[in-house]
Amino acid sequence: KLDDEGGIRGDEELDRLANAVADLDAAVSEAERAANDHLREAIEERDVTIEGTDLLSLVERGAGVDSLLQRELSEEYTAAVEQARETLVETLALEANADIARRVFGDEPTYPVEHDEAVLNRLRDELAAARDRRAAGQKRSVARELADLRADCERLVDRALELDVELAIARFAADFECTMPEFGGEGFSIDGGRSPLLDVPWADVEPVDYSVAGVTLLSGVNSGGKTSILDLVALVVTLAHMGLPAPAGHARVERIEELHYHAKTQGTLDAGAFESTLREFRELVSEVGRAPTSESASGDAPSTAVSEDRPVLVLVDELESITEPGASANIMAGILEALDDRGATAVFVSHLAAEIREAAETEIAVDGIAADGIEDGELQVDRTPVKGRLARSTPELIVEKLADENADDGAFYEGLLEKF
Repeated sequence: KLDDEGGIRGDEELDRLANAVADLDAAVSEAERAANDHLREAIEERDVTIEGTDLLSLVERGAGVDSLLQRELSEEYTAAVEQARETLVETLALEANADIARRVFGDEPTYPVEHDEAVLNRLRDELAAARDRRAAGQKRSVARELADLRADCERLVDRALELDVELAIARFAADFECTMPEFGGEGFSIDGGRSPLLDVPWADVEPVDYSVAGVTLLSGVNSGGKTSILDLVALVVTLAHMGLPAPAGHARVERIEELHYHAKTQGTLDAGAFESTLREFRELVSEVGRAPTSESASGDAPSTAVSEDRPVLVLVDELESITEPGASANIMAGILEALDDRGATAVFVSHLAAEIREAAETEIAVDGIAADGIEDGELQVDRTPVKGRLARSTPELIVEKLADENADDGAFYEGLLEKF
């Protein structure tokens, strides 16, 4: 009995009332047209003779066509109005509302025949009220019938939602060639990972292999895909902890308590923002390896205690942009040392890998996204990071290209290349 929008269907009386309300104005206009056509034909076929005294009487009273119709064409006018009334009632099936419907066209002669707007509005209100009462009654009837099925309907909806989620996950896994990640070990290991976040066709996304345990610097040329690798790692780790498939041929991740991702900062920060950033990293470092203990007997907030069972993953993209390069290298070296001391897994993307490693007091692993050179203005890059390799920078590749292309006067470029 309900349509797709929750309305009542299959009730002829409700349909009649709804159609009457919707088509009322059009039906009244059609009835007026029919009445005026009838009256016009009657006038055209009738010869009316008015004696002089009668004409003077009409003029003296200020009478017009209405008085002439009443006097000379009363029968024709009555027939025209009756036709309008019958047309309106029959068109909208208003037999049950015939009394008020017929009063829409009054008995006073006019030309052209016109409806009474006040009566029309009353008829409209009456029909709308009857329609709404009918619909409400039918809905109550349907509700009573469905009341016993509420629990079954709720279970059906819940199951449909579950199937929808399962279908969405299956489609995601099929579209992006996903696999279920495994949990275990330290850090993460991704084989054949491809990021669906890249703004390129899926078939054009190059698969990458990358694994990290402990703290690592990721170096590489501009546009080599360093940020995309961080995004891929964050995506795989997040999906794994959600129990969802990840876009990779194989993936293993450590079960972690928190994932921290510090995106690239646009431009050097002012003193206040720089201080705020350092405070954030201090809080991060201090919380690594700490887990909340149970609530105290006094009801105070949980305290923290050192725990080996609270691993975190930290991903940072070009933190050196927060301040001057020299200071950035020292700061990043200190942060990496602190994270390493607490057993965290961290990947820091940086163009200052050599400077950071030199400033650090402990050995810090460096991986690099290798570029083989430049062809036709485009970098030739292997997107998979090479373990233990400090990647060459874009400027170094450009200087090397200029040195190769200018063999006759390449001493200048060779000198620059030696600086690298």
